[in-house]
Amino acid sequence: MKVQKIILFSLLCFAFTGCRDLIVTEPDTSQNVADFEAAWQTVKSVYPYFQFKHIDWDSIHSVYSPLANAAKGDEIFTVLFNMLAELRDGHVSLQAQGGSAVSTYHPPRVEKDKYTYSPFVVRKYFNKELRLSGDQQVEYEIISDNVGYIYIASLSNNEPILDGFDEALVYLKDTKGLIIDVRNNGGGSDNNSNGIIERLISSAMNVLSIRLTTGGIQQGGLIYPRGPFQYTKPVAMLINGTCFSACEDFAEMMKHVPTVTAVGDTTAGASGAPQLFALPSGKKINVSTKDILRYDGSPIEWNGVLPNILVSQTEDDIKQGRDKQLEHAIQLLQ
Repeated sequence: MKVQKIILFSLLCFAFTGCRDLIVTEPDTSQNVADFEAAWQTVKSVYPYFQFKHIDWDSIHSVYSPLANAAKGDEIFTVLFNMLAELRDGHVSLQAQGGSAVSTYHPPRVEKDKYTYSPFVVRKYFNKELRLSGDQQVEYEIISDNVGYIYIASLSNNEPILDGFDEALVYLKDTKGLIIDVRNNGGGSDNNSNGIIERLISSAMNVLSIRLTTGGIQQGGLIYPRGPFQYTKPVAMLINGTCFSACEDFAEMMKHVPTVTAVGDTTAGASGAPQLFALPSGKKINVSTKDILRYDGSPIEWNGVLPNILVSQTEDDIKQGRDKQLEHAIQLLQ
């Protein structure tokens, strides 16, 4: 009986186009080339750093096009990932329809500093619980000798960051100095970062400029003092290699506020104002679209923002319960 069933199954297979087609459905390959061409053309039309990074995008096409044509099913993910990785851009990512984004490049300074900051170690420097505001994205308290401390975890537009910062600033209004800590801040909205700076300036300030893909420069405009009062006493800003994207724009602008001193280490070097683009199959790619410039005219991309006072910190420092960057900021303001 068992042999008869096997023979019957075999005959049924041949009645169709083959057992493989009947039993296993191969991944669809019909849109692989279309996805590749759309991804390549999108990058070509919007990416601002080809000249800065010495990338010949046409030659990249000639390398990866045959691989895309030969890719079967989900093999196209590897082709697209490797092509996008040629940009060496921390903002560039690839995601399947309904899936999570996969970054194609991790900036070296992010990798170096990703374990050199700990909120648990920071809290050891306080004799009371930190206050929370801004949907728990802003922590604040008086740390030592009437020095205020504000940690800003995000600049996302989805969070009430400015309300939280304003609340913290009212509480810390009478401190003799202020630490603003943006380590591990992955960025978000320039509206939030500019709004914070507007509470620290006494006159109009230039926003960062953008180099256009045509080569021209788009001036950034001006921001103005905001709120019922401005905090004009000394400020120490803590930064490191995990400060990313809009947080780096914030750090660069903060460095040019007269009362601010940047302490810590150089930021990630990834500030390209990314946008999400859909491919024909539903896959998506995230690509940088703007060359945001430091005040010296050089890109933030790859260069990052340097501190005024370099204080290196390691994972071992954190394991030993020390935050040397925070300690330096406290001493500076005391």
